Amino acid sequence: MTDSVRPDVLIAFVAMMAVTVAARVGGFWVMRYIPITPRVRRMLDALPGSIIVAASLPMVVSGGVVVIIAIVAAMTVTIIRRNDFVAVIVGMAVAALARALGFSG
Repeated sequence: MTDSVRPDVLIAFVAMMAVTVAARVGGFWVMRYIPITPRVRRMLDALPGSIIVAASLPMVVSGGVVVIIAIVAAMTVTIIRRNDFVAVIVGMAVAALARALGFSG
């Protein structure tokens, strides 16, 4: 077994990293010219939650019982603790525990 990196994977990784950096830098550059009104502030505050929902919804739809249990646990922790990092850790732990106990899907 070799530990070499495939060139196509490396190119894909570098391309995705470049697009991510360009999007972030571009966002910061554009936001320099936008006044932060209460309405804009509410929109910016809502973005992290909407991104998490957009990323996790396809998994919930096709993931089965384990994913639903993990997402519900993470949502509960988010509501109680107001800490996304802790919620992600709890969600992963619940999914791992559910799989260890034999739940499938």
